[in-house]
Amino acid sequence: MESELVHPCPQCKSDDKLRMLTMSTEIPYFGEHTQITIICDSCGWKHTDFIPSEGEKPGLWKIKVDDKEKMSARIIRSSSCTIRIESLDLEVSPGSGSSGYVSNVEGVLNRFIDAIAVILNDCDEETIVKAKGMISLLEDAIEGKGSLVIELLDPRGRSQIIHDEAENRELTDEEAESLQMGFELPVNE
Repeated sequence: MESELVHPCPQCKSDDKLRMLTMSTEIPYFGEHTQITIICDSCGWKHTDFIPSEGEKPGLWKIKVDDKEKMSARIIRSSSCTIRIESLDLEVSPGSGSSGYVSNVEGVLNRFIDAIAVILNDCDEETIVKAKGMISLLEDAIEGKGSLVIELLDPRGRSQIIHDEAENRELTDEEAESLQMGFELPVNE
């Protein structure tokens, strides 16, 4: 379904109407959800998020990545989700440009590798060595040679790791309040 929103674009502030595309579907093991994509025709800004049909509770999902089989574990990351690999001191927090996506563990690790590679051009030698070490550890994990834990922390409770060995719990109020929320869709949920 496509509709128009009367709301200025958060990127270019254009008063032209934003387009909103919605699609309700079933993600295996995740359940029914609505995918919402908002697009600005003026500047091309785009935002995607996933809203589950069931109640939302602030949640933490984690999986220990210690073999190649876990690379295929499904990751549903909403725009309000912080992804953390504590052992490498890596964290991606949602910002105003944060979008949701569906991927797998390998895809998430490759996103971290790509983000680290981007900063290599503007770093001192010590930081470059540290960054290359992180990339090496992430690549080892992808090959099933290392071990690390991926955590999804979502104050809106819209994210999930789908795998038999994934663990989850509700976030405490303090944990939820300490997290960034990202962009809030200008629609009634």
